[in-house]
Amino acid sequence: MKIFCGRANPTTGAMEWLEEDEDYDYHQEIARSRYADMLHDKDRNVKYYQGISAAVRRVKERGERAIVLDIGTGTGLLSMMAVSAGADFCYAIEVFKPMANAAVKIVEKNGFSEKIKVINKHSTEVTVGPDGDMRCRANILITELFDTELIGEGALPSYEHAHKYLVQEGCEAVPHRATVYAQLVESKRMWSWNKLFPVHIQAEDDKKIIVSPSEMENCPGVSSVYDIQLNQMPWNDFTILSDVVTMFSVDFSKQVSSASAYHRVVLQPVKSGMAQVIFSWWDIDMDPSGTIKCTMAPYWAQPTSLDIQWRDHWMQCVYFLPNEKPLLQGEIVYLTACRDEYSVWYKLQKARDKEDKTDAHVASPVCRCQAHLLWNRPRFGELNDQNRTNEYIKALKKVLKTDSVCLCISDGSLLPVLAHYLGAQQIFKANHLEDKIKIIEKRPELLTPSDLENKKVSVVIGEPFFTTSLLPWHNLHFWYARTAAANQLVRNITVLPQSASLHMMVVEFKDLWRIRSPCRTCEGFDVHIMDDMIGNSLNFRESKEAEPHPLWEYPCKSLSDPQQVMTFDFRQTVPQHRLSTEGSMKLLRTGKSHGAILWMVYHLTADISINTGLVQISNEKGNCQWNPHCKQAVYFFSSVIESEAVADPSSAIAYSLSFDPKTGKIAMDFKLLP
Repeated sequence: MKIFCGRANPTTGAMEWLEEDEDYDYHQEIARSRYADMLHDKDRNVKYYQGISAAVRRVKERGERAIVLDIGTGTGLLSMMAVSAGADFCYAIEVFKPMANAAVKIVEKNGFSEKIKVINKHSTEVTVGPDGDMRCRANILITELFDTELIGEGALPSYEHAHKYLVQEGCEAVPHRATVYAQLVESKRMWSWNKLFPVHIQAEDDKKIIVSPSEMENCPGVSSVYDIQLNQMPWNDFTILSDVVTMFSVDFSKQVSSASAYHRVVLQPVKSGMAQVIFSWWDIDMDPSGTIKCTMAPYWAQPTSLDIQWRDHWMQCVYFLPNEKPLLQGEIVYLTACRDEYSVWYKLQKARDKEDKTDAHVASPVCRCQAHLLWNRPRFGELNDQNRTNEYIKALKKVLKTDSVCLCISDGSLLPVLAHYLGAQQIFKANHLEDKIKIIEKRPELLTPSDLENKKVSVVIGEPFFTTSLLPWHNLHFWYARTAAANQLVRNITVLPQSASLHMMVVEFKDLWRIRSPCRTCEGFDVHIMDDMIGNSLNFRESKEAEPHPLWEYPCKSLSDPQQVMTFDFRQTVPQHRLSTEGSMKLLRTGKSHGAILWMVYHLTADISINTGLVQISNEKGNCQWNPHCKQAVYFFSSVIESEAVADPSSAIAYSLSFDPKTGKIAMDFKLLP
């Protein structure tokens, strides 16, 4: 059966109705999941196995039958561990039906069907009794319901319900407890992800400064966590102001409450500075004594002898304080972690500011300026990049005249203000320039001469940036919008950027390959069925498409030189015919060709460009540095990943790319040449 799905095309801007297979959402969910990443997480798997074995042993030593409840079983891995460790029976709950079906097959494949019952329900719908889903309450509770923030996937209400209705009082729990840690930090780089800094403009007559309005400056922002691979943050980009402190713990072997709560600690800064950011992470103890521990701590908070497990399903948290606060070394400050069912946020108070000694709970921050709702964290960083801004200023100086009438096509851009200060007539609004800049809330094709005060546009400008863009070429929406507005433009229109080029390079990833690599066996259990399931969903569509990743967080080395493969001329309207190209990339270094990276370069003028991808190849080994404000596109080579062959330096990757102007999509295909 086929179904019609409506969606906005991020490149063309058109609303499309597409015929999809009825299983499309299911395949997309599986293909984009992180099941492979979890199965490759050796540290997680070993610690769970050790904790489960110890819990079963403790129950057996008490002379009891070991009855296990596994909430969120996924592949059934933890249930199979429990039965292998001696559990008498296991109830494995999985709400996602395709995953539950796979778990049944995996359990059967490994010979555990008689002792594991897979229940395709949400845990809050499970019944207990002679005619229920479970014949009796369990005395061992196993879960893996955690995200980077610990509680963001609903762990607390799930535990709360399980203790009330599904497990015995005093049950064993794996993990036994979780502990959340925090550290005060000063970081201009990370603070630039939260506030808009003043923008300096050198005009012909004097210097100008664009400042954010007071409602933006004083806005507390949003409470949502920013989860990143903190181990990839350069050490010189932040200053640690406090020791690591324990904020709160949750004992999963006892009744858990999902009600809102707060936890306050007293700390003394170890260094003077501006408190701006909270680093946070958690660890889980798999046993009551805490001897079996799985930690998300960044490298500086771990023993130097410990090998740090790479994982993408659990990372570290960055929280932004509502306002930066100057601290002196040794002074008393109070750090409060507040939480509801699904999220955590922080407040910092100095001792003299702490008036309310009875209730430290603080309402979750709510953005009042709208900027934190419009711009994501990397976008704030991009707007605060003065070097990048200077390139736009240089380019605008080249193309603007005193009588220029500009049309800016970008979301939430500062370009109109820059253009005004550099002497153009303008169409937009900001920074007390209401009489100079006009906002037009229309689609480009609906513009009329009256919208433009009966003037023809002489300069079209854009970064380009659009909030709906995920892949680099989605920002080609600028081209479509410029084309749609063609009737309102002068014949010899100036366009900035004048063109864009798509660049590409073959890489070997240090770790990111794991998210798409088959696992085959995990701690001795056969999970081929899961590999096949992911593979089938990838082949449904996803394996033929690129996916966005912020590559500054994911180290890789280049195996080929970067290569320009396509060009898009914004001075011309979008063509009616396809743009296609073929070629090959010679592999210059040995390594595993995990995939191709693609990114855009915007040519503002003939000699000024903005690069959204590769900044540089930093050494002879091919280690890459990437633009930290943008996501790059990654196309994984499934055939190369499967073979895991070391590439011959004399071989090459053949590519074929085709841009369809009707859909705005780029089809691509790659083959390893001998």
